[in-house]
Amino acid sequence: MNLSTADDLRAIYRMPGAGAAGKSRTSIDEASARFIAKSPIVMLATASAAGHCDVSPRGGPPGFVTVLDDNHIAIPDLGGNNRLDSLQNVVDNPQVGLLFLVPGLDDTLRINGPATISTADDILDRHHPELRRPKSALVVETRELFVHCAKAFRRSRTWQPETWAELADAPDLVEIVACQFAIDDREALRDDLEQDYVAELSAERAES
Repeated sequence: MNLSTADDLRAIYRMPGAGAAGKSRTSIDEASARFIAKSPIVMLATASAAGHCDVSPRGGPPGFVTVLDDNHIAIPDLGGNNRLDSLQNVVDNPQVGLLFLVPGLDDTLRINGPATISTADDILDRHHPELRRPKSALVVETRELFVHCAKAFRRSRTWQPETWAELADAPDLVEIVACQFAIDDREALRDDLEQDYVAELSAERAES
């Protein structure tokens, strides 16, 4: 049986407690701002006008995401593959979802709201001092802000190094691409990829 209505869902799930139901906020409090400042990575969820969804990571030195005011943050657009999947989605459908992570912490911070792509000097000039000035920044308005509890990360043991050995044989990007495109020389592909990483990440650093 597929569950297809709200009544179907509530037939098997209890109602949320008062704390969970009322946890959403519409502005960035001081503690949430500090969480964002410590986060070196955020997951960005977007959707096209047709509803096709996309999630991609955005990362940088802690503080690379700027809290502009109580209701807006700016995420610099750093180097990628230039497919522009997320940015094209924002052009077509501005609603985005963000999930901020801090390594070692099982709790996460979520922001939902409309986004715009900005090239305004007063926003781009606030880029992280370790990074070059970006071409654009994604400015997100905080319509919803709330924290997620630690259950998912504790179940997954994501930040427990003693569990990582169990995952050491997981295929990396090179293995997956080689499998998809029938590439035999995986070491050459891995070397080329590593050289690209070094060159592109170096190009993003601010000149000293």
